[in-house]
Amino acid sequence: MAGIVSYGTYVPTYRLPRDVMAKEWGIASLGGERSVANFDEDSLTLAVNAAIDALGERDPQSLSGVFFASTTSPYREKQAAVTVATVLDANSEIRTMDFTDTLRAGTSALLTALDLVSPGKSILVCSGDSRMGEPDSQQEQTYGDAGGAILVGTDNVLAEVVGTYSISQEFLGTWRTEEQDYTRSFPGAFETKFGYNRFIAAAVQGVLKKCNLTTKDIANAAIAAPSQRVLQAALRGLGLDVKTQVQDTFWSTIGDAGTAQPLVLLAAVLERAKPGDLILVAGYGDGGDAAIFRVTDAISGFRVARSVFSQIEIKRTLSSYGKYARFRKLMKKDYTTTDVSTPVVLLRDQKEILPLHGGKCPKCNTIQFPIHRICVECGYRDGLQEIKLPRRGTLFTFTHDYLTETPDPPTTHAVIELDGGGRVYVQMADCEAERVQIGMPLELTFRKYHEGYGLKNYFWKARPINK
Repeated sequence: MAGIVSYGTYVPTYRLPRDVMAKEWGIASLGGERSVANFDEDSLTLAVNAAIDALGERDPQSLSGVFFASTTSPYREKQAAVTVATVLDANSEIRTMDFTDTLRAGTSALLTALDLVSPGKSILVCSGDSRMGEPDSQQEQTYGDAGGAILVGTDNVLAEVVGTYSISQEFLGTWRTEEQDYTRSFPGAFETKFGYNRFIAAAVQGVLKKCNLTTKDIANAAIAAPSQRVLQAALRGLGLDVKTQVQDTFWSTIGDAGTAQPLVLLAAVLERAKPGDLILVAGYGDGGDAAIFRVTDAISGFRVARSVFSQIEIKRTLSSYGKYARFRKLMKKDYTTTDVSTPVVLLRDQKEILPLHGGKCPKCNTIQFPIHRICVECGYRDGLQEIKLPRRGTLFTFTHDYLTETPDPPTTHAVIELDGGGRVYVQMADCEAERVQIGMPLELTFRKYHEGYGLKNYFWKARPINK
């Protein structure tokens, strides 16, 4: 039986209180706070870091597919799923697919993976969204940034699929055309009353009927919603108890994470699930998707790489709207950079840049990065063995650069001593300058470095290990 084999989430470290946003524009605050992607993060990096946790120690070469879902893909014409697969070091002979242009792209990707996965195989579904609400609007306060990933397979299943259901319907609730920078919606409660409420009700009722179940059979439900208040209104009459049967939407701590929201909520439900539990997941957008899973005994021995709840607790608060505006390029500022790139370089050094491959000397076993023809330790001249470098290590040395212009100064350049050998020279992220200390444990995180030649240039940075 196909089902969920593993899962992972990624919540950015930064938070922006909604009071700060409201004060900037002189409008009412919706309360709470929202997650904010750093200036070097986007929907792709959010999804990649969630996917890395979902994959864990599993061999990426065993994947038969990688699906990426987002309404804010970094490219208008270029597949993001293949970039994710390359970063994970997956086999090139796999199916990669992008799901986009609707908020239910995350659940649609999940249901498609459940339909396509074959015995003994696995498909990784990952999603990330960093949506831009128009400044001086409720959407700006409501939206939050996050990434979620679900590994679907048939072996060692944590939660086997019981049934799925989808409904599709043309509806102009929230939309954004090619010419528009921000999402648009009809004023008032038009979308929630005639769109969200109907689609969620139809999806939930449809999957329950298909599986011959009632709402009383559901132990916990992960239902995407623009806010907790809207969710409560939509569930009236369905028989689901919001307090005991439905996962909180994290609206007051993360916000509406778009396509990633149902996957993040599903991960939160799985973190507390018990064998035998029936759990429901539902997403909406131009219709609705729903699925019911039965939790297996394997859940008892599973340990999540990074808990959703711990990521919510570990945070850095933005005290001003100005810094958020710089992260989102709402204020025009030309940052000078000498970084350049071409498709030729990215092709030539792809293995070193994306999956982070290094070299190992076959004579003295010294691990080194980048890959040289001649060993830097013993001088062996016949080439190095290509290996995948570890993702964790300790800080060997560093320097704070206050001269390089950046939205989040200073830029900390660091040399990381990787676990198992080898050193890499990278920048640090998500860490105040005064916290940086030699010997501190670090993990590598996939980030956006710069834009050159009209390209998004990605590489790895280091950040403190937070559990």
